[in-house]
Amino acid sequence: MKLRHLTIRHTGRWAVCLLAGLIGQVFAQSGANPSHIYRIDIKKEINRTTQIYLSRGLSEAQMLDADAVLIHLNTYGGLLESADSMRTAILYSPIPVYVFIDNNAASAGALISLACKKIYMRRGANIGAATVVDASGGEMPDKYQSYMRSMMRSTAEAHGKDTVIRGQDTTFRWRRDPQIAEAMVDDRIVIPGLIDSGKTLTFTAEEALQWGYCDGIAESVEDVLANHLGYREYTLTNYHPSWLDNLRGFLMNPVLQSILILLIIGGIYFELQTPGIGFPLIASILAAVLYFAPLYVEGLAANWEILLFVIGVILVVLEIFVIPGFGVTGIGGMVLMVTGFILALLNNTTFHFEGVSGGEVGRAFMTVSIGIVLGMAGMIWLSNRIGTQGMLRRVALTADLQASISAPPLSGLVGREGTAVTVLRPSGKVMIEDEWYDGVSESGFIEKGASIRVVRFENAQVYVEETF
Repeated sequence: MKLRHLTIRHTGRWAVCLLAGLIGQVFAQSGANPSHIYRIDIKKEINRTTQIYLSRGLSEAQMLDADAVLIHLNTYGGLLESADSMRTAILYSPIPVYVFIDNNAASAGALISLACKKIYMRRGANIGAATVVDASGGEMPDKYQSYMRSMMRSTAEAHGKDTVIRGQDTTFRWRRDPQIAEAMVDDRIVIPGLIDSGKTLTFTAEEALQWGYCDGIAESVEDVLANHLGYREYTLTNYHPSWLDNLRGFLMNPVLQSILILLIIGGIYFELQTPGIGFPLIASILAAVLYFAPLYVEGLAANWEILLFVIGVILVVLEIFVIPGFGVTGIGGMVLMVTGFILALLNNTTFHFEGVSGGEVGRAFMTVSIGIVLGMAGMIWLSNRIGTQGMLRRVALTADLQASISAPPLSGLVGREGTAVTVLRPSGKVMIEDEWYDGVSESGFIEKGASIRVVRFENAQVYVEETF
């Protein structure tokens, strides 16, 4: 009898505890804060601007202590280097990042989607076709395709494997098959039942769901959050890009960066060819500010990298005006300028490049090289065209003006002696009877301060030789 009373007493206590726990849980859930979801819209070409959108959005989501980030994606692709940076930011984000493909995730968009923790697609959407192409739409050489294949494969592998137990057998299966990711780039890959050789893989929403490249089909962001991710109570914060974000993205475009390098080099060259301070120097300074400022704000260009460029410019100027000949100072200055340009494009810490891929270094070198080559070609072209023909003829001295003003005094200078005001290599400035003239040496390089004699004149320039 006592045992029975004891059992009933203990059973009652357990029931009371269980009921109290359930009631406490209900009150706890009702008083809990709703989840905080941060949404980033990427509905344009993948480029430096969208890269800034994602970077700023992820940083803001961390500051707001968001529970998850949802990318609302619709893109046909874009720049590979921007997509690579974006997928890296997603893979290493401390906050889980999900993507809702609202129609298209082609090329670079497919790479970004693969990096996300889960992929959701609208019915009728597509993902794939990640072959690297040039501006005209033609396929790039295989070394570019190889790099893209590797990125797609490694991104799929980053999500790991599931352990599948069937009876006594245990197998490991990729959550996202790397071979399928590679087939989105390489049309030579054959996957039985999915894709034949000669075709680049692109999934519909249903196909992606079947092959593990989609975690659910949804019709809206709200559908994804409530019915697939299980967020019944949540607050949604949207990332709103500022005009400054768009401006920085525009200025960080590789094509524009090459043009800015062209203007920097061309402006310095033409400023050194003319007396005083004029438009070329102003254009060069403005181009340098537009090149380095957005990179500095994004944390890519450090103070010492900008200082390398400035020291390089100073050394080149010293080589031209102070130090005779052309040697270590001038070459060192040019090397420092180029180094400053390249390092400013890389996300390195001093000279440690652990987080910098070979592709990023190659792209930075290519951007700077294009700007330098175009700058040199532009200097040669403009030197021969200004004042005689072409689109700049209206802002330069015309032939008639030269004939009416310059020709008479120049004709009387033949045989006169003077001094080289600058180094003539072979062109520079000479002074004859307290007047400055554009001079061209006909006896090799002439150092600053050397005595010269005018031997002839042509095109508003005097041709001189050194006298001893």
